[in-house]
Amino acid sequence: MSTRKNILETTRVLQFLEKIGIQIIEKELDSTTFLPGLALATHGIYVDFEKLKNPGDLLHEAGHLAVTDGESRKMIDTNINNEEWPTQGEEIAAILWSYAALTYLNLDPSFVFHSNGYKGNSEWFISNFTNANYIGLPFLEWAGLALGDKRAHLEGKEAFPVMQKWIRD
Repeated sequence: MSTRKNILETTRVLQFLEKIGIQIIEKELDSTTFLPGLALATHGIYVDFEKLKNPGDLLHEAGHLAVTDGESRKMIDTNINNEEWPTQGEEIAAILWSYAALTYLNLDPSFVFHSNGYKGNSEWFISNFTNANYIGLPFLEWAGLALGDKRAHLEGKEAFPVMQKWIRD
């Protein structure tokens, strides 16, 4: 996070997450976290800024909280079974949610879909999403978070990547 641009982008992300109700809790984390410097909490994200390598990962982790139903979110710290959570649907929805968030924040897709993540598929995600091939949109629509073109037109609302709400009930 050494460049001025990354600091400004990270600040915008942190302000956005606070605005939508996802807390950022500064905490020293050990090196066993899935993503360097990040761990999920019930209503927020633990962040060790000294270990955080890719600030765009904040949006991906926030996406996990956002697309998880409220009851399951309550168990993230203690009781959630990591083999069952997130589901594949929730994973792809979290990825797409992070695309909506970076679009809302007017960030470059590579901020989230950086070369160090997504098992080498970052360019694939960027290509699909920037060409409006929104893999995961049916899940976001089902969860009441976003609308596809057809339904948005019928309801007179804006379609994805505009979100109808940021956090699932």
